[in-house]
Amino acid sequence: MTVFRRKSPAGKLFDVFNVLLMIVLSILFVYPFWNLLMLSVTGPAYVNRLGLRLWPEGFNLSAYGQVLRSDILYSAFGNTLFRTSFGVTLTVAVTMLAAFALSRRDLPLRGAITLFLLFTMFFSGGLIPTYLTMKSYGLIGSLWVLVLPGLANAWYIILARNFLMGFPRELEESALIDGANPVQTAFRIIFPLSMPIIAVIALWSGVAHWNAWFDAMIYLREKNSFVLQLLVQKLFLQERIDPTNTGSYIDMTEQVTSQSIKAATIVIAVAPIIAFYPFLQKYFVKGIMIGSLKG
Repeated sequence: MTVFRRKSPAGKLFDVFNVLLMIVLSILFVYPFWNLLMLSVTGPAYVNRLGLRLWPEGFNLSAYGQVLRSDILYSAFGNTLFRTSFGVTLTVAVTMLAAFALSRRDLPLRGAITLFLLFTMFFSGGLIPTYLTMKSYGLIGSLWVLVLPGLANAWYIILARNFLMGFPRELEESALIDGANPVQTAFRIIFPLSMPIIAVIALWSGVAHWNAWFDAMIYLREKNSFVLQLLVQKLFLQERIDPTNTGSYIDMTEQVTSQSIKAATIVIAVAPIIAFYPFLQKYFVKGIMIGSLKG
């Protein structure tokens, strides 16, 4: 029989404090996004007003119309989709294959390879050597330069390796007795049971690719190869150089301001990932729990 104990006054006070703290933190986290959304639909005469922006003044959708009529937005959106889709797919494939190999306890030099992966998490070749390497491969100016360098992420591989090592060895031994080779065991048994870690890696990789802009700024020059986040960065940079307009990226009209144009562009850029994020968020807890190191 379950016995329910009444909470003490101190326990109730602690619960109230926790609820109030969560409410305050939620407001602090949500308001910047809400302010950005309201700014994107605020009329030009009210954009520069100070104070809390809880609702739009002079409701105006001209900024979205102006942004959506820009050809560079659609090319940037397509480039971001290309980068994210191929980046996530190839990263998950490389990660799971490498993790499966490293999870084999009879793999020669397994410990040395793992230490080498750990080393790359703390030390890198540097920006200039990386750029020269990409140039020697002929990737400068190509969208593949945004995908290929990040395929083998050491943290993802180690995380997936730890997850795969949690499977009982009897699972593979039974498959081997039934005549399955290691490749069949991986693709027919291990990987289908590894959807939680695959979802975690796909989500982390997808968010990283969708939000990345620095590598695109370094390797790409043509406007038709911009990604969404680089377009946003260019809009902000142009504002500093020439505050009167957004330059040649998105045309201006009298019905919009540079602030509303930037706000609308940011909303369009982050809306897809925000809409997709909740569907895989439940895997984060499991992804964190499997992060402990194993031998």
